[in-house]
Amino acid sequence: VHLVESGGDLVQAGGSLRLSCAASGIIFSDNEMAWYRQAPGKERELVAIISSGGSTHYANSVKGRFTISRDNAESALYLQMNNLKPEDTAMYYCAARPADSDPKADFGSWGQGTQVTVSS
Repeated sequence: VHLVESGGDLVQAGGSLRLSCAASGIIFSDNEMAWYRQAPGKERELVAIISSGGSTHYANSVKGRFTISRDNAESALYLQMNNLKPEDTAMYYCAARPADSDPKADFGSWGQGTQVTVSS
């Protein structure tokens, strides 16, 4: 499994970014996908999940500002981030797990991350 994130950048508060994750080595449509983030000195936290069928779930901190989506034909995952805040600054990671996984199971496949920095 190979997950490669891109799209991270330095942006001013209130701005927008779109992160992408290119997947290979898996049957993308058979996987649940997620975005996580980790800020310096903090634990990794779930940002958003999208099921193989397209159902979505968001962390309360990003609801209404971030949108997760997927393109199964392109084996690609996206995260549209609007109205960015300094507290969104973190390394953002793409993750995958089989669609039939226990919802409490950890995601088994991870990308290397892409850095998002939001200046105030």
